[in-house]
Amino acid sequence: MAKKKAVVTNVMRILNAAKVKYDTVEYEHEGEIGHDFGIEISEQTGIPAEQSFKTLVVRGERQGIMVVCIPVNAEADLKKIAKESGDKKVEMIHVKELQGLTGYIRGGVSPIGMKKKYPTYVDESALKFEKIAVSAGICGATVLLSPDDLQKVTECKYRNIKKLS
Repeated sequence: MAKKKAVVTNVMRILNAAKVKYDTVEYEHEGEIGHDFGIEISEQTGIPAEQSFKTLVVRGERQGIMVVCIPVNAEADLKKIAKESGDKKVEMIHVKELQGLTGYIRGGVSPIGMKKKYPTYVDESALKFEKIAVSAGICGATVLLSPDDLQKVTECKYRNIKKLS
């Protein structure tokens, strides 16, 4: 039986070049990317939902395109994001714009290695963990790395940007 080839994504290449330690966790995925996609991945990988971060892309009227990472079991608070970014209003981009802006498809968006370096905000709850999970840039793989290392490669800011449950 042939060995399964190890997945290597652009995200992993960037992390390797920056000499960042990370772990890769692969998972199976077929079909539509639904509303609970992040929760499904969390359950499949065994990484707690509050430690697994989804990457969203928003647009502010002043800042333009921004990247936002929040736990998969949370919702982004657009008003908080607007306040943190100095915008009056922030809105989610339309999914059809996603690949053109980021280079990633829905379900595989990572804050690491986008086409351009956009301002990036990660919910401050990430700082409670030694490692957090973010997409490896494809559906089927995630990377676990320290919040400090994520900041090193994305220049992200840790802020309170999720809605309270």
